[in-house]
Amino acid sequence: MKKRSESATRQSLTSRFLTAIESIGNALPHPATLFALFALGLVLLSWLSAKLGVSAVNPIDKTVVEPINLLSRLGIHWILENTIDNFTGFAPLGTVLVAMLGIGVAEKSGLMGTSLRLMVQAAPRRLLTFVIVFAGVMSNMASDVGYVLLVPLGAIIFLSVGRHPIAGLAAAFAGVSGGFSANLLLGTIDPLLAGISQEAAKIIDPQYTVTPACNYYFMVVSTFFIAAAGTWVTERIVVPRLGEYEGETSIEAEELRSLTSAEKRGLWWALISTLLLAAITVVGLVPKGGFLRDAETGSVLYSPFMHGIVTFIFVAGLLAGLAYGFAAGTFKSDSDVITGMKESMQSLGLFMVLVFFAAQFVAYFKYSNLGMIFAIKGADLLKASGLGPIPLMLAFLVLAATINLCMGSASAKWAFMAPVFIPMFMLLGYSPELVQGVYRIGDSTTNMISPMMSFFALIVAFMQKYQPKAGMGTVIATMLPYSVTFMLVWMVLMVAWLLLGLPLGPGSQLYLTP
Repeated sequence: MKKRSESATRQSLTSRFLTAIESIGNALPHPATLFALFALGLVLLSWLSAKLGVSAVNPIDKTVVEPINLLSRLGIHWILENTIDNFTGFAPLGTVLVAMLGIGVAEKSGLMGTSLRLMVQAAPRRLLTFVIVFAGVMSNMASDVGYVLLVPLGAIIFLSVGRHPIAGLAAAFAGVSGGFSANLLLGTIDPLLAGISQEAAKIIDPQYTVTPACNYYFMVVSTFFIAAAGTWVTERIVVPRLGEYEGETSIEAEELRSLTSAEKRGLWWALISTLLLAAITVVGLVPKGGFLRDAETGSVLYSPFMHGIVTFIFVAGLLAGLAYGFAAGTFKSDSDVITGMKESMQSLGLFMVLVFFAAQFVAYFKYSNLGMIFAIKGADLLKASGLGPIPLMLAFLVLAATINLCMGSASAKWAFMAPVFIPMFMLLGYSPELVQGVYRIGDSTTNMISPMMSFFALIVAFMQKYQPKAGMGTVIATMLPYSVTFMLVWMVLMVAWLLLGLPLGPGSQLYLTP
């Protein structure tokens, strides 16, 4: 009786804590409104800083950095003349638009959905859980398709083999949401975050470049660690906790149907087109004088291929989508292809509104010199703390994970965190690529327990199909073991990475020379 009372007390405390987080998050304005307010706040802060005579000494060239008043005549003229350039020149904008054109064709053709179904259905039963989590991780390269397709499919697959459907749903959701910073392939989020990181790095070094593949090596290794961790949590914690499923056991035949001959034909043609593109890429990169290498130095790391990886993502998605669509019959004419591109652009309408205000915020931060001043002051404070690289990075990881509970969008959070933390850590000798990688871990690990995550309500609805009384607390209670385990696994992996001094991606260093 006493144990039950203590358990009820703990659940009550947890419920109140999560309710408080939800209330705080719901009280926040829309992210676009937040960035508009941030930009306005920077204008006022630049005026106040100039009036108070705030300054800092640049540790690189020993010059005195003073704030530029954005409410002065010079500042107002700059704002009026640069608003359009701030928006169109914002690095993430073009990269995401171009990548999504190709991904949109692949998604509209049905290639993404069919590939995920094949991956899950073809898995041996003893590897079923691993494959579902792995497929969830891989699905994030195609934006949000994993939430809509794979999460409900995971429940149906588990139900079809006599297991609890919510366990399958949880495994898929863990891979899709918690494994958001792991993959074997680059997706649309990679150029988006890299573009934001590059803009922030330019506060310290105007020539600094952050490539979309800057965290690729770490992402690839993380994919297998996260898939294994998700499998362990599902089998050892979630399945025993759920027990036997006592609900309706009917299966949706449409969801579980085998691939049609047209779908199989489409997949074969998509595979052939992908292999041909891969062969061309190998020919262009492997030989010493390969046409995709840098023309002067012969470098691969600093080649047009690496700098143009977004174009490669576009071409790969476009060719595979075309091959599948016309072979499977989902595309009848070029109009269907253009429709796929159009729909992918329509889905980015909110993103473009957000980017407009985020771009102004980042540009104001840089032009006013407040970014440099905050970075210098913050770097001095962190240096005085005496913390080494590992404690600093772990603390930053936990901070990112905590902020994620109140603000769901990975790009929105990074757009206001990067201009502060990247310059700060650069002055301490840590690369933007490392700071971005640590941020991505923190952002991913609490995705699946954050009520602010945009698909959280959809997951509740999926779960209610099998457990009608399920609510937000049910989802969080089910996913919390994944969240904690993923964070611990990723922390250990990141510490090992730092101790070994391994690059996070092609040409990505861990440290800088201040």
